[in-house]
Amino acid sequence: MATESLATTIEDVHPDMLTRALRHLDGPALAAASCANVHLRSLASQTDLWCDLCLATWPALHHPRLLRLLSFFPNSYRSFFSDAFPSPSPLTVVPPVAGDDEASLPSELISAVDLRHRGSSILSRVLETDTSTAWFRGAHFRLDALDPKDSSLPTLPAAATPEDLTLNWIFIDPQQRRAVRATSQRPVAIDRHWITGETLVRFATVLGDGCAIGVVATCVEDTGQVREVSLTAECVDGVCLSGRDGLAVLRAAMEGSRRREEAEEAERSRWEEFSGLRMRRKEALSRREQMVDLACAAVAAAGFLALFAVTVFR
Repeated sequence: MATESLATTIEDVHPDMLTRALRHLDGPALAAASCANVHLRSLASQTDLWCDLCLATWPALHHPRLLRLLSFFPNSYRSFFSDAFPSPSPLTVVPPVAGDDEASLPSELISAVDLRHRGSSILSRVLETDTSTAWFRGAHFRLDALDPKDSSLPTLPAAATPEDLTLNWIFIDPQQRRAVRATSQRPVAIDRHWITGETLVRFATVLGDGCAIGVVATCVEDTGQVREVSLTAECVDGVCLSGRDGLAVLRAAMEGSRRREEAEEAERSRWEEFSGLRMRRKEALSRREQMVDLACAAVAAAGFLALFAVTVFR
C-alpha cells in the first residue's frame, strides 16, 4: 500500500514543466503526445504551442495577414499544421472544371514560400495572388516567388550544394481556411541548363498519374545567386495546366486526405516514375507522328507517280 501511495503519475508533474518539455517536440510528436491521456491532451492543445511550432517550421508565416488569418482556422494553428505539414494524397483523376463549377474555385491564393540551405533561410516570402480574373484562369498556371525586377537576389552560402536545399511552398485558401503543401521538401532532381549552364533544382509532388506540381529554383553557379523560383502544374503529357485546371487540382488536394511523412527517396521515386511515364508518352506520340508523316509521304509519292504515268503514257 505504501508503494502505491508513493507512485508518481504524469498528472503529478507541474503543468509548466510539462509544457516546457512539449515545446521541444516536433509536430508529429506533439500530436502523438496529445493522444496519451486527457491531461497531456489539454496541455498539447494549447494554441501558443502550435503557433510557435508553425512559425519555427515556416518563417514566412510571420506575415501580419497570415498571423491574423491562421487564428481563424477551425482549430487555429493546429488545423493549419495538420493541413500543411503532411503531403497530400495522390488524386485518382485530375478534376475537370465545368462552367458552373468555377464559382467554387479559390478566388485568392496566398503562398508562403521558404527556401533554406541546411536550416539557414535563403528566401522567405508571401505571395498574394488574385485567381478570380479571366486572365489568370485562362493562362498557364505559373507563380514566381522572385520578381525579375528585384535589384537584389537571394544568394546561397559559399560552397553550398543544391542537394542540401529544402523548400516549403504552402498554398492557403483564405476563404475556405484550408492549406496544402504544394511540393516536396527535398529536391527530386538536379539538372543543368544546356545553354546557360545554370543549376536547376527541382522540387515536386506527384498527384497521381494525371499531374504534378513542381518548383524549379534556378541557381547561378558562379555567383551563387538564386535567379528564379517558379511553380507550375503540369499534366503527364508535359503540358502546363491552365490556371482554371490548376486551381481545381489545388482545391481537390486541399479537400483530400493526407499521407504520412515519407522518406525523400519515395518522393524522388514517384517523380522518376512520373517522368518516365511522360517520356514514354512523348515517344509514343513521336512514333505516331512519324507513321503519319510516312503515310503522307507515301500518298504523295503515289500521287506523283500516277500523275507521271498519265503524263508519259497519254
